[in-house]
Amino acid sequence: MNFQSLWWSFAILIICSYLIGSVNNAIILTKLMGKDIRKMGSGNPGTMNVSRTLGLKTAVVVLILDILKGVLPTLIAAFAFGDWLFEYSTLPVSVMAKYMAGFFAVLGHIFPCYYRFKGGKGIATTIGVFLVCNTLVAVIFAVVALAFILFTGIGSMGSFLATTPPAIFASMAIYRDYLVKEPVVEFKIAYLIFVNAFIMGIVVLTWVAHRQNIKRLLSGDEHPTEWLQMIKDLSLKKKLKKQKAKLEKVGDDAALRNEDLQSVDSTEKAEDKNVDFGEQNADQSSAEKLL
Repeated sequence: MNFQSLWWSFAILIICSYLIGSVNNAIILTKLMGKDIRKMGSGNPGTMNVSRTLGLKTAVVVLILDILKGVLPTLIAAFAFGDWLFEYSTLPVSVMAKYMAGFFAVLGHIFPCYYRFKGGKGIATTIGVFLVCNTLVAVIFAVVALAFILFTGIGSMGSFLATTPPAIFASMAIYRDYLVKEPVVEFKIAYLIFVNAFIMGIVVLTWVAHRQNIKRLLSGDEHPTEWLQMIKDLSLKKKLKKQKAKLEKVGDDAALRNEDLQSVDSTEKAEDKNVDFGEQNADQSSAEKLL
């Protein structure tokens, strides 16, 4: 396939990816909760701000949905172009298409057309893109980033760890897997420029979106992200809930025992009254006989 014949396919892919990326899950979810994340905390409609203002559970939901925004367009590109090759080359169309879709999904997240081009910072969506394109590397660095955030509390630096190294590995993998084998030098150069423009473009977008965070990091004023403390608080809440449930159960059992004791006492009293009443009747009958 030559580039000219793929033009309309790429145009449709770009538009769809951008529109999918423009859907902001943090805004939608908080609106359903009767709130607006843009008026809370830092005002950023993303996972970090949601975690600080609405808690870890809500943030996890937003994170998963934002990752899916990167996964979905990239998977569509992979299946749509399948095993097609560019004309007179051994270079796959789908690889370029995947990173193209990923770039515009991240662009949509950061500059969404639905929200006056003011969106999140694109980290979760970028992770979703690399999960499809280079799964193992993306998972490894996502875990590294999570561990870094948990133990240092520096969310923005953890975000860079989750996205920048996978991009570098992706660029290296493309050169190793495709460009080395390609015999036509002109195709190598053009393919390298286009694909790397989209890969590195994704990273540049996320760094630009974090420009204020970078300034705060350099000045030492970056907002902390206390995910580890949040997890500890959630664990403590669960323990307290269990203890409360146990106490309530013990209280209910005690109340039942008290009711049983009261029932036994009332029964015994009733029996005593019956006995006393019987004795009185017996005495009366005896007296009547004597008379």
